[in-house]
Amino acid sequence: MSKLVTIFGGSGFVGRYIARRMAQEGWRVRVACRRPNEAIFVRPYGVVGQVEPVFANIRDDDSVRAVLKGADAVVNCVGTFDKSGKNNFDAVQAEGAGRIARVAAELGVARMVHLSAIGADAESDSLYAQSKGRGEAAVLAHMPEAVILRPSVIFGPEDAFFNRFAGMTRLSPVLPVVGGDTRFQTVYVDDVARAAVMGVTGAAAPGVYELGGPDVHSFRELMRGMLGVIRRRRAIVNIPFWLAAPMSWVMDLVQTATLGLVPAQVTRDQVRTLRHDNVVAAGAKGFADLGIQPTAPEAVLPEYLWRFRPSGQYDAIKESARNLRAD
Repeated sequence: MSKLVTIFGGSGFVGRYIARRMAQEGWRVRVACRRPNEAIFVRPYGVVGQVEPVFANIRDDDSVRAVLKGADAVVNCVGTFDKSGKNNFDAVQAEGAGRIARVAAELGVARMVHLSAIGADAESDSLYAQSKGRGEAAVLAHMPEAVILRPSVIFGPEDAFFNRFAGMTRLSPVLPVVGGDTRFQTVYVDDVARAAVMGVTGAAAPGVYELGGPDVHSFRELMRGMLGVIRRRRAIVNIPFWLAAPMSWVMDLVQTATLGLVPAQVTRDQVRTLRHDNVVAAGAKGFADLGIQPTAPEAVLPEYLWRFRPSGQYDAIKESARNLRAD
């Protein structure tokens, strides 16, 4: 019988790519998520019955144990940007990660891959980074041979980064950014999935891997590149940190007062995070150690950002027509 991997958050942005690749490797895939009825789209990743969405709540031991029974490996892709509520930073990224590792160890699951983030540090001034750091420590306490992946900002068709800012260009001639000079090493989602698969199959040695794309760009440079792809001209306005801090405080207050009905466009914790570069540390293990050549954003962005162009799918046709008239 083929081996079984349980992927927590397997219907999410990164998890679905890992699930697809694990199915291609011939593994049975158990996609553990909160709403399995909304994750039916993962079933065609494999043959009938090979990929199955199942309910799991990482805040509950019994729920985690139920979906880990019989698994040969586990991948934890669950993350959140919500600092409040039941599924907050600590509950999901620290306690939840530790619970998965502890139960996996109790059940004798052979391998674990844990998705963290560059900047994970229990001593960070960012609550998000703190929870990521505590989550890593909790995982290693129970599964010391785990593979921990720390990607930079991840891009891909379903991302919440380029899609979000491209969407903003439809509404305003100005594109505001906080931390325009902060550097990122954006990484393609399927490259992260390839690294995760290597961890599951044992092709990657245990340890921490920091995953970044082939190039380092400032926030401002990334937005310029995105604007070039969607063929729009917008003024990129950098909001300095001294101004972003009180603005984010007000946004947090409004979000709390409206019980989340008016979400904050940028939170205080995100402002703290943006004060630090999000790039692979010198000397860290990464894609090179896995034999993976990372994909550059410019090779992928046109494949999914075309819908934000002024004429969408017809933009290329109009450009071609203009060239014909010019001839």
